[in-house]
Amino acid sequence: MSESKSWNRNAYWQQEIEKLKDLLATTELVETTKWGGIVYTLNGKNVLGLGGFKNYFTIWFFNGVFLKDELGVLVNANEGVTKGLRQWRFAQWNAVNAQEVLHYVHEAIANERAGLTTKPEKKARIECAYLDAALTNDSALHAAFDQFTLSKQNEFLEYIATAKQEATKASRLEKIKPLILAGSGLNDRYKK
Repeated sequence: MSESKSWNRNAYWQQEIEKLKDLLATTELVETTKWGGIVYTLNGKNVLGLGGFKNYFTIWFFNGVFLKDELGVLVNANEGVTKGLRQWRFAQWNAVNAQEVLHYVHEAIANERAGLTTKPEKKARIECAYLDAALTNDSALHAAFDQFTLSKQNEFLEYIATAKQEATKASRLEKIKPLILAGSGLNDRYKK
């Protein structure tokens, strides 16, 4: 019998993370585990998280974009993709100044109380002339398609649009027609 392994994002820097946890225990935040990581909440809302990575340990602020960042320490881990989250990275415990960390944490708590949050951007409708033509020519299919949310419509549109050959587009269209007419999303069978 083999043992299953799971990735432990907190396997690195465990002593440093425990020290950060001790520091955060002095605040009103509630420690919990989400997505396999350590997250701190206020009234059920995510405020910050802790994690250890290969080259650093970090505090990430879920709505860090609203922090003043007077020290210039916050980074966007995925520029152009991440909107609100900001990280404060440390490469050694000596770099952690408890008062400075608590200042940022208290500001994050105040921002959460004030309701400062980033809203996800509305996704645009994927363009697919092939499916649009089929919808125009079949009013029942069009009416059924219009009942789906934008994200489910985009699943169908992308499914057809990513086919390179006309024959593949045609076969995919025939495959999805019954799903659309039945009110079933393209990937609903996988979401149970």
